[in-house]
Amino acid sequence: MSPRIDTFLAMLERGQDSAVLRFSLGNEYLQIDEPLDAVTHLRQAVAIDKNYSAAWKLLAKALTAAGKADEAMCAYADGISIAEANGDRQAAKEMQVFLKRLKKQDESK
Repeated sequence: MSPRIDTFLAMLERGQDSAVLRFSLGNEYLQIDEPLDAVTHLRQAVAIDKNYSAAWKLLAKALTAAGKADEAMCAYADGISIAEANGDRQAAKEMQVFLKRLKKQDESK
């Protein structure tokens, strides 16, 4: 495990849970190719703050890496809706591109 993950987990143990901390953990787990652990923390991030566009995007990426394309497409769709509602156009556009790619890959199977 990475020192950053250890630090973040220690923060969780001290009760410092937050959407940003869970996002950070998810990101770190993705970087060490542990997508299922990433999904766990990113789901928690969006549960804490459903308006966290970046967390939705990273959750969908982690789900894709974990081989859960259907769940990833749902996460992208939810993230796009939330980003648009919050006026976060850039995040919405990025997620639309990733969703389109994922749908194409799914159709070609």
